[in-house]
Amino acid sequence: QVQLVESGGGLVQPGGSLRLSCAASGFTFSSYGMSWYRQAPGKERELVATITSAGGGTNYADSVKGRFTISRDNAKNTLYLQMNSLKPEDAAVYYCRVVRQGLGYWGQGTQVTVSS
Repeated sequence: QVQLVESGGGLVQPGGSLRLSCAASGFTFSSYGMSWYRQAPGKERELVATITSAGGGTNYADSVKGRFTISRDNAKNTLYLQMNSLKPEDAAVYYCRVVRQGLGYWGQGTQVTVSS
């Protein structure tokens, strides 16, 4: 079955960096585009970044452009999100997602806290 496991979250000061990972299994990772989403308390889940199956195409929410980089390693079945210049408003639970055969799958999420 499809499994997505996020890791790499934690507490970071404003201006700091974190790299999130999403380990995928149960499907042919290299055949699917992937996405990162985030959800802050009291807010709706929002799309952060997307990447095509081969990694050649990416898109970002305006709020993270120039600070976040989505990437993938298809040999390792792993999706990444490099987050730089973090702001307090980036604090949220971050999720990776894949849509396969019309069904969306989510990981359990990883918490990112940005605070001094």
